[in-house]
Amino acid sequence: MKAATALFLCSWSLLFARPGAATDWVVYDGGSGPGAGKRAVFLTGDEEYRSEEGLPMLAKILAVRHGFRSTVLFSINPRTGEIDPNTKNNIPGLDALDSADLCVMLLRFRELPDAQMKHFVDYLNAGKPIIALRTSTHAFAYGKDSPSPYARFDWQSEAWPGGFGRQVLGETWVSHHGNHRVEATRGIIEPAARNHPILRGVADIFGNTDVYTAHPPADVQILVRGQVLTGMNPTDPPVPGPKNDPMQPIVWLRHYRDAAGKMNRIVTTTMGAATDLQNEGLRRLLVNAAYWAVGLEDKIPAKADARYAGDYEPSMYGANGFRKGVKPADLELK
Repeated sequence: MKAATALFLCSWSLLFARPGAATDWVVYDGGSGPGAGKRAVFLTGDEEYRSEEGLPMLAKILAVRHGFRSTVLFSINPRTGEIDPNTKNNIPGLDALDSADLCVMLLRFRELPDAQMKHFVDYLNAGKPIIALRTSTHAFAYGKDSPSPYARFDWQSEAWPGGFGRQVLGETWVSHHGNHRVEATRGIIEPAARNHPILRGVADIFGNTDVYTAHPPADVQILVRGQVLTGMNPTDPPVPGPKNDPMQPIVWLRHYRDAAGKMNRIVTTTMGAATDLQNEGLRRLLVNAAYWAVGLEDKIPAKADARYAGDYEPSMYGANGFRKGVKPADLELK
C-alpha cells in the first residue's frame, strides 16, 4: 500500500512539475537547397496573433523548400504538455539556440526563467541574426521590480530604454496606427530599397492586421511601409488623410552592434500574424530574409518558392483564440 501511494505521489508530482522534453517542440529536417546545413530556431509565444500556427508553417517552408533544419519552440503548459500561449514563463528547448544559425521569433510579453532566457541572450551576444515578427517589439515583460538579470529586456525598461525591442530591433510597442481589426495593411515597397535582395520577387504584400506606429532609429534601412486600408480586404482603398502621410515603416533591417562589438543582422516586421502569412508576398519576403540573415543573399532566387508545405488554415487573431488541446507532436510534417 505504501509503495502504491509513493508511486501515485511520484506520478502526480511529475504531472504538475513536468520538465521539458523532446515532445515539447517539433523539428523539421532540412531537405535539399541553399539552406542545407543551416539550423533555424523558431520561437513562438503570444496570446493574440497565433504564432503557434504561423511559425510552424514558415518553418516547414524553410525546411522542405530551402533546406534549413527548422526547430519550432512553443509556450508549453507544464501540467498538460499542451501549447498554451497564456503560459508566459515556459518555452522549453531554448538550448537549441546554442547551435542555431538563425532565430525567427514572434513573442509577446514573455517573462522567462533565467535558465531559459540565458540561451536567448547568449545567442544575441554571439552576434547571430534575428528575424522578428509583429509583437516581438514587446517580446519581454519583466517589470521594474524583477530580480532577474535579464529584466532590462522588458519592453518598458528604463535602464535599457525600450528594452530588447527598441535597443535591438529598433522599436518597442508604441500604439496601433491603423484601427485594430477594422483597417488592414497593404505593404508599399520603399523606392530606395526596391533592389534589396530581401525584396527580390516580392509583390502584392497584404495583411489583415493593422499597421503599428513605429519610429525606428536612423541606422535602420526601411524596406516596406504600411498603407492603412479602409477595410479588411486587399481590394479596399487606402484611408485618406494624414494616417497615410507619412506611412509607417512595417519592414526594416538593421545591423545591431553591442558594446562588445558583436554585430547581429536584424530583420523586423510589424506584420506577421498567422492570417497575414497567408499572403504569398509576405511569405516570400520572410524566406528571402532568412537567406539574407545567414549570409546567403547571393543565393536568393529570382522568385523564391514560398508555397505551403502541407495544409494551412490559420485561426483569426484575437485574445485567447488559440486552438486548445494541441501538442507539438500534432504539428509534425506528415
